[in-house]
Amino acid sequence: MTLRILHFADAHIDMANHGRHDPDTGLPVRVLDFLKSLDIIIDTAISEKVDLVIFAGDAYKDRTPSPTFQREWGRRIMSLSKAGIPTLLLIGNHDISPALGRAHAIQEFDTLEVPNIRVLAKPCFLSSEQLGLPLQVIALPWVSRSEFLAAWDLSGEAALDVYTNMEERLANRVNAWLAQADPTLPIILTAHASVQGAKYGAERTVMLGSDLVLSGSLVKDPRLDYVALGHIHKAQNLNEGFHPPVIYSGSIERVDFGEAQDDKFFVIAEVERGSTRVDWRKLDQIRSFIDCAVELTSQENIISILESALPAKKKIKDAFVRLTITYPREWESLIDDQAIRAYAAEAFEFHIIRRPQLESRIRLPADQAVSSLAPLELLDIYWKAGHFKSDELDALNKLAAEILTNTTDTSPE
Repeated sequence: MTLRILHFADAHIDMANHGRHDPDTGLPVRVLDFLKSLDIIIDTAISEKVDLVIFAGDAYKDRTPSPTFQREWGRRIMSLSKAGIPTLLLIGNHDISPALGRAHAIQEFDTLEVPNIRVLAKPCFLSSEQLGLPLQVIALPWVSRSEFLAAWDLSGEAALDVYTNMEERLANRVNAWLAQADPTLPIILTAHASVQGAKYGAERTVMLGSDLVLSGSLVKDPRLDYVALGHIHKAQNLNEGFHPPVIYSGSIERVDFGEAQDDKFFVIAEVERGSTRVDWRKLDQIRSFIDCAVELTSQENIISILESALPAKKKIKDAFVRLTITYPREWESLIDDQAIRAYAAEAFEFHIIRRPQLESRIRLPADQAVSSLAPLELLDIYWKAGHFKSDELDALNKLAAEILTNTTDTSPE
């Protein structure tokens, strides 16, 4: 039997750190961007009648979201409940309070015992009887260091030892659950965690030792049939071409310029025992992030140069745009912010990053000293360090030669 599982993660719907509000809803426009993606995901789950939805953590970016954002998240999750679709909600690091005993950000679904919605706040094994499906799930929500220390009375250990201990204990628990699982039914592992070898948007690779990181061998265990991950925003399959698929579905919207080049997805996995097909569903309506950079090497036509470093105005429209300008510090007054902002006026947000450069000291080759060079040779090095144009260099050297010649001719004998 094939089960269709919809997997998504890292919704972060309360990204309200940009000031523009929608006049109709009163919500920040940026929040509406995330809610549009969430609506597509929820509508797909309902229209395609998937067997199970797995949300792999981080509903919000704030551990204490405002009631308005909780209302918007709740409306959409309740749609899944009313449609009778079993839904698993993992707790992510942005959902959990760092203080022991405090409620997490999606506690209400657990407290109110919402039908078909199960909140997973602690590592657990769910049998087919518990799920009401011919399927088994191992869940690893975010495990905080403080919670682990309290649970295992390990407060005296160094941070690195604690993370190593956490990794070992979680791996042992997962292996024990795999050993007791029904081998005839598919098994899914879902986790909100880093996995060794995964890549962030800026191509930074996760390494063991600096945080709780699951080993590659744990998530690639062939006894598993699908691994649904959250926490890292870059969509990727860590076991490409092999079984099981180990999938970070990624965030549902671009969060910052570190994700400027990343496409965004959710996943529908068709899971069978020993065989799984992954269908990446691209979210096409997400807002663009455009990151541009230019280094000024001439004082002429600076505004034209800066405008040419940006894309056409129609591409800038409604996008986040950042322009980083590198230039000699003495050219500071030549850069007209107003003119550039006028060009990018239709951007959703436009940021100019100035990077003035101090001229480094002029250094001679190691085998040369000032005393070994003629005055014109020293002047030539100085002119070049000042980024003068070739025609200016010729004129300056010619003038310097004339001055030095006249000085030599009129000097007393």
